[in-house]
Amino acid sequence: QMQLVESGGGLVQAGGSLRLSCAASESIFSINAMGWYRQASGKQRELVAAITSGGSTNYADSVKGRFTISRDNAKNTVYLQMNSLKPEDTAVYYCAAGQEYRMYTGRPRYWGQGTQVTVSS
Repeated sequence: QMQLVESGGGLVQAGGSLRLSCAASESIFSINAMGWYRQASGKQRELVAAITSGGSTNYADSVKGRFTISRDNAKNTVYLQMNSLKPEDTAVYYCAAGQEYRMYTGRPRYWGQGTQVTVSS
């Protein structure tokens, strides 16, 4: 059972940046897709960004041009660089891993425990 551990969350002012990291307990080389979801208070969980084993990326419209997802297979780690943060980016961010079709349908096999990101205005 793969374990995913997020880090890098915190409190930042609007316009600032944060980089989230997701460390996997085993090799992610063969993992079809890695992604980041977020869930704001009172809202449904949404897919923010995803990256396939081939390096293809997809982003939610709300974060395009501001967030960048990347993966380092040698370190079994996925990153989410978040720039120009807005108060509406405030949420718990979850790392996820699994088959691509499950990633895009909200049902990835593996989930991290989440890390809080709070953006103050």
